[in-house]
Amino acid sequence: MNIQLSFDAVDPRRLADFWAYALHYRRDDPPDGFASWQDYLAAEGIPEDEWNSGDAIVPIGEEGPRIYFQRVPEEKTAKNRLHLDIVAAPGLRGEKHMAVLEARADELESRGAIRIKRFEPNESGQGWIVMEDPEGNEFCVI
Repeated sequence: MNIQLSFDAVDPRRLADFWAYALHYRRDDPPDGFASWQDYLAAEGIPEDEWNSGDAIVPIGEEGPRIYFQRVPEEKTAKNRLHLDIVAAPGLRGEKHMAVLEARADELESRGAIRIKRFEPNESGQGWIVMEDPEGNEFCVI
């Protein structure tokens, strides 16, 4: 079964850039016969000021959902009911686990994410860091 996750966004291109980096994804390919999405949109007669109405990213060489970013006029106003977890340190526990999470959180901050809260390792040795993407969507680095 294939699924697509969709994000509402003020700036779809910016969020697609961020999440492609964060998830090790790539931009979705333009339709067959077009070298770029800009070529496709121009051929379809879409005005240039609407070219950032949507954007999509897909996994690089592995299974995973397509993620679509659609422009909406309003900014985010409430907590997400669903969020993504970035698994940064599979198999590690305790301080080694947290050191990898901290490094990944630093990388994501350099791309526009905001660190919200660090949760120390629990009895199973797992901790996590809650963050927000450039438009305020919460996610965890685990």
